[in-house]
Amino acid sequence: MVMLIINANLITLGDEPHILPNHALYIEGDRIAALGARAELAARYPEAEIVDAGGQYVMPGGICAHTHFYGAYARGLAIPGPAPRDFPQILERLWWPLDKALDRESVRASALVCLVDAIKHGTTSLIDHHASPNFIAGSLDVIGEAADAAGLRAVLCYEVTDRDGGDKMREGIDENLRFMAATAGHERLKGTFGLHASLTLNDASLRACANAIPDDAGFHIHVAEHEADQGDCLVKSGLNVVERLDRFGIMNERTIAAHCVHIETHERDILRDRGVWVSHQPRSNMNNGVGAADIDSLLEAGIKLCLGNDGFSNNMWSEWKAAYLLHKVVNRDPRRADGMNIARMAWDNNARLMESFFPGAKIGEISAGAVADLIFVDYQPFTPLTAGNLPWHLLFGFEASMVTTTICAGQLLMRDRQLLTLDETAIAAEALELAPAVWERYTRNAQDALQ
Repeated sequence: MVMLIINANLITLGDEPHILPNHALYIEGDRIAALGARAELAARYPEAEIVDAGGQYVMPGGICAHTHFYGAYARGLAIPGPAPRDFPQILERLWWPLDKALDRESVRASALVCLVDAIKHGTTSLIDHHASPNFIAGSLDVIGEAADAAGLRAVLCYEVTDRDGGDKMREGIDENLRFMAATAGHERLKGTFGLHASLTLNDASLRACANAIPDDAGFHIHVAEHEADQGDCLVKSGLNVVERLDRFGIMNERTIAAHCVHIETHERDILRDRGVWVSHQPRSNMNNGVGAADIDSLLEAGIKLCLGNDGFSNNMWSEWKAAYLLHKVVNRDPRRADGMNIARMAWDNNARLMESFFPGAKIGEISAGAVADLIFVDYQPFTPLTAGNLPWHLLFGFEASMVTTTICAGQLLMRDRQLLTLDETAIAAEALELAPAVWERYTRNAQDALQ
């Protein structure tokens, strides 16, 4: 497809962000081929379909470094018994009973409702971490087919864990390896190797995973989200979580360590030295009451710190705002979580992480040769908007409701707030029809966990 976007105010992002008023963008296939004045590009590319931005801001789409599509059916769900008192109980009484309740149809529906949400909120790239222990083989294909139909860019994995027995642990390994191989040549889909967390993996399982993974691949694992992960690890091995995982070769430059709320200074240094990507999920951390990672120190130490949502809505600007506010109140210091640091995580580091899965693709910026992952934003600033103050306009002015058009890999996914690749009404209806059975299975599982 060839497309000429006209009447656009470009926000380029990239290493040196620029605000370019009244510009045009020429897209050929999945790439931005040229940017410049409308008259010049229209004369050079008369065959292009014209897409009029109408004076809106056009900028790169959002990126989510860590999410869980499978958690969609938790919305509005009642947890049997007294409210969970801490994060281990949330796992035992909400998430583990829920993932056991999922089958092929509900995995597909969970993915689709999250993908609709992503398109509407302008999030064009997502890294998902999946679990459905009663539907493992082929689960990543189901999610991948949904992401492919949506037209979004996605990196998928299955979380390997011991909590459902050795056979399912090995089945999880096989699912990761199979999907990684199957998507090696795909332009928008990739696989990585998922692990749950140190506290649900014994030494034999970690060794099996480390031995199975290809040399050029990494892992996606939860790390020290709660103190329980560290406590369990010290009992098992006498080591902290990052140390233990590093002993098995889990920590490398392709690995994503989600959360890292309760790591020690020497663990931070291992993460930095191994080149591990760390993802921060402030809304989830607040909701689960697990604490707040020291993101300023992580960034100062040279950690490749990214921003995810952990299964919350795919409105990544809400995650920006939560990160900006959380660390100020936790530390009683308004200087913490500077807006430029939030931007560094959300547009620089997230883009570099996504590029690591798509070699040769320039992601997260508007420049000639970059992938055409773009959104139109109907934002009307009433104070000057410059490259220097852009993060604070995003934090205090931009809202996801202002996203009107979403493009991924040069394909229009939403135009003027109308979804083009997915039928939101039909998807919501199907998910709603499946929900009672999912919730019934969940409730039985959750009641068993109370015994």
